[in-house]
Amino acid sequence: MQSTQPVVPATNAPPAPAIHPNAPPPPNTPFHDCPILVWMLSLNREATKEEYEACYNVVKECFDLQIPYDPTSAESFRRCITQMLPLLMMRHRRIPRAKWKDYKTPTGKHWIEQSPEDMSPEKFLHSMIGYHLTYCESLCGMAMTQGTQRKVVNIGIGVRRIEVEPRGVAPRAYVESVSHKLTQKELELILKPENSDEVVLRRVSIVLTLKEAYNHAVGQPVGFDYSRLEFIVEGSHPSHGMTDINPYALGDGIPLQGWEFRLFKAQLGVARQDQLSEESYQCVCAFFRGTRGESRFIWYNSEKELESWVQFINIDQMIKVIPKLMA
Repeated sequence: MQSTQPVVPATNAPPAPAIHPNAPPPPNTPFHDCPILVWMLSLNREATKEEYEACYNVVKECFDLQIPYDPTSAESFRRCITQMLPLLMMRHRRIPRAKWKDYKTPTGKHWIEQSPEDMSPEKFLHSMIGYHLTYCESLCGMAMTQGTQRKVVNIGIGVRRIEVEPRGVAPRAYVESVSHKLTQKELELILKPENSDEVVLRRVSIVLTLKEAYNHAVGQPVGFDYSRLEFIVEGSHPSHGMTDINPYALGDGIPLQGWEFRLFKAQLGVARQDQLSEESYQCVCAFFRGTRGESRFIWYNSEKELESWVQFINIDQMIKVIPKLMA
C-alpha cells in the first residue's frame, strides 16, 4: 500500500542554482557543524549458530527490540548484527553503556543522549548523537552525526545492491519493472539510447538509493510512493561529461532545500557455501543541513576519499569485540 504521508520538503526557500560537487561550499555552510560518520559492516561469510546467539543476546540485553529468535534465519542475523553498530560506535567513543540512553521520535528516528555528568549545559545540548541503521543482503550500514537533538535526527542511509532482479533480466527491462518508483524525467535520463547496460543499471541504482536515503532521513513509512520524489543527478558527476542539465531534487514538485547527499560504492568479496563472489553496492548518506539552496550531491570515488568519514568492518571484527560492547 502506498503512503499518503507528505514528502516534507525542508524549506520553501526559492530555488538556487545547483552546486557542482567540485565547487566550494556556499557561504555560511557550517560543515564543521554535525560531522557525519558512517560504519559499513560486510557480512562476508555465513555466521555460525554460536555467533548468532552471541549477537542476539547482546541486542536483547541492550535494546528494547522484539527480534524473533531464529538461528537459521539470515534476516534475523542481519537485524541483530546491524543493531550492534551503535554499541560499537559508543565503545569506540569510550562511553560505557550505562552512560547513554537510546531514544526515538514518533516517526522512528533514533538519537542517543549521553549522561550530562561532567558536561556544561552547552556541551550537553550539542552532545546528542543521531543515527540511522539499514542493511541490504551482505552489507549493513550506520550513519551518525552529533549536535543538537533537533538537527541530528535528520540523517539517513540507503544501501542497494547494484544488480537486476530477477537475475538474468536485461537492465532496461529491470528499469521498466521499477518504473512506478521513478518519474518520467528520471526514466528518460536513465534509459537514454546511448547509455550502455552498465550505465543504465548504475544510474537506476543511484536514483533509487537516493530516494531510500532521503525517506530514511525524514522518517517516511515503508510503502511511501517513490515517484513523488525526483532526483536528477545527470551532470553532477565529472564522468557524466558536458550536460545542460542542472542536478536537483524535488518532493511533490517542490525543491528539497538544504540537503546534503553523499554517494559512494562498496565492493565486497562474499563467501557463500565455499563459493566466493563479488558484490557491488550503491550507498547514499542523506543529511539535512538546513542551509539555503538546492541539494548538494557529493561523490566519493575512491577508498582514500572515504577514509576520513567511512569505516569498513566485517563479521570477524564485530564478533571479536562482543565481550567489550556491554562494558
